[in-house]
Order: sequence, then structure tokens, then C-alpha cells
Amino acid sequence: MADHDTARPNRIAVIGLGRFGSSLARELTAHGSQVLGIDSDPALVQRYADDLTHAAVADSTDETALRQLGVHDYRRAVVAIGSDLEASILTTALLVDFDVPHIWAKANSRRHGHILQRMGAHHVVLPEHEMGERVAHMVTGRMLDYIEFDDDYAMVKTTAPARAIGVPLADSRLRTRHGITVVAIKRPGRDFTYATADTVVERGDILIVAGRTRQVEAFADLT
Repeated sequence: MADHDTARPNRIAVIGLGRFGSSLARELTAHGSQVLGIDSDPALVQRYADDLTHAAVADSTDETALRQLGVHDYRRAVVAIGSDLEASILTTALLVDFDVPHIWAKANSRRHGHILQRMGAHHVVLPEHEMGERVAHMVTGRMLDYIEFDDDYAMVKTTAPARAIGVPLADSRLRTRHGITVVAIKRPGRDFTYATADTVVERGDILIVAGRTRQVEAFADLT
């Protein structure tokens, strides 16, 4: 018997077509997903109707309206509602009642996010906070890019520090000394490649480094 997820892997409901929701919905559509976009504002639905697989005007806090759109049959849904905290919470609660297996929800604050998690959202996204944090790390000049994950873990894109240049990664002992792992390396004019113990870092190389947040930040300070 085929797995239900495999049978319909790309059906996603995006509820809320503001800046975040519309951008996400269009990106998902561009990557081959079948996206149902829902918003209570007819103007927004009309604006993005041609970009999405389906688009509908509906009150997402109305259980009957969502059932008529078939949202209860979706295995993936995103609550991208912005400033209306009550609608965000009630919509998330309905999706939980529908037993949607994978629920993402946008939060405007950490407190909002905690509420959504308690309601049953499986993944909470704080786009403004996360983007601000990411840009802040890059503005300092230490990093070329920065992504932080749960449990105090991060990956950074940074230039190779002097102490890593000219020796194989195994001999540089970066993991022992700094608690980080070099995941990939990019030479000027070339694509990224996986780093191995025998990889010799050269001046001008770009590194993708993973580890605990404080350790990767400290490593980036060496550049």
C-alpha cells in the first residue's frame, strides 16, 4: 500500500496572502507544489490567483468554510496570517482539530509563537525576527551568511582564517580547537564541494562551517 504522503506530496494550503504568505505560496508553486491560497481579502486573492494552483476568499476561522475548500484533507498547511492574532490562533486550532499532520504557523513575536506551539502547531516561524538576526550577523562583517537552527546550532558562510590555510583540515584540528566542523569549501571561480579530512584550505577560500552558535560565531571572528 502506498504511503499517503508519497501519493500526494505537494498539496499545501497557505492561509493568509500578505507579504509573507504570498511570497511563500508563489515560491512553493514555482517549485512544483499544488498550492491552495486562502485569504479573507478578495483583492489579495484576485492579485495572486493566477500565480497559484487554487485561490479562494474565505474566513479561515470558519470551520465550514475550510471544510468546503477541502483543507481538512491536506497534510501540509501554513498559517501565514499577520497582524490578526485571534485569527492566527483560531485558524491554527482548526487545523489541529482537522488532524493536519504538518502545520507551520507564522508568529509576530516569541510570545505569539509559544501560544501557537501550545495550540498544536508543529513548526513556528518568526520571519522578521529571524531575518533581523541573520542580517545583524552579516552587517558586522564577520560572516557572509548565517543560519541558526533549533537547539543552539548554526551554520555560517565565512572566509578561511589564516590558521586554517595551507594544511589539511585533519591537521588543522579546527574541530578540536574550536568545536566546529567544516562542511563545504569553495575556491574562487569554482562551485562548493564537500570538505574532507584531506582538504587543504587555501587563501581566499569560502567555508561553510557548522557547530554550536557561540562556537561558529567565535570561529568567524578569526577571519
